[in-house]
Amino acid sequence: MSGEAEEIQVVTFGLGAETFAVPVAFVREILDYRETFRIPNGPDYLLGLTDVRGEGVPTIDFRLRLGLPRAEPTPATRILVVDVPLTDRTLVLGLVVDRVLDVSAFRADAIEAAPDIGVSWPSDYIGGVARRSEGFVVLIDAARIFSSADAAFLKLPAAA
Repeated sequence: MSGEAEEIQVVTFGLGAETFAVPVAFVREILDYRETFRIPNGPDYLLGLTDVRGEGVPTIDFRLRLGLPRAEPTPATRILVVDVPLTDRTLVLGLVVDRVLDVSAFRADAIEAAPDIGVSWPSDYIGGVARRSEGFVVLIDAARIFSSADAAFLKLPAAA
């Protein structure tokens, strides 16, 4: 049937009271929270490296990266290991989130653009907004989470 809309599968997660999502295609795995190996002189959102199957994965506090206040980890805190497509490579990154909610599907034609509020605000990372009965879900555009300068800094050597 040509009338069927494409569905986008996403992993939804919470940061504070807000719900965000990233396409399942970019998610490698979901880990319980663990402390990272600290890296000196990094941006405030860079927590350090997490050992993921023998690979040192740069791990960030996603709350801080999005301009939200820092929060202490809880038993629900998770690390989403994601592939971030960049122009010249794919960056493997750990995103610390307050909690992972579920895997959901949204119809592509039901996803709205980032809202226009009439002023400039850092919304580059928003790939769209979807509605569900509990409220809005902000879809993250993984390729736009970081500026090229951020991505260059995060180009860390793999763990030995």
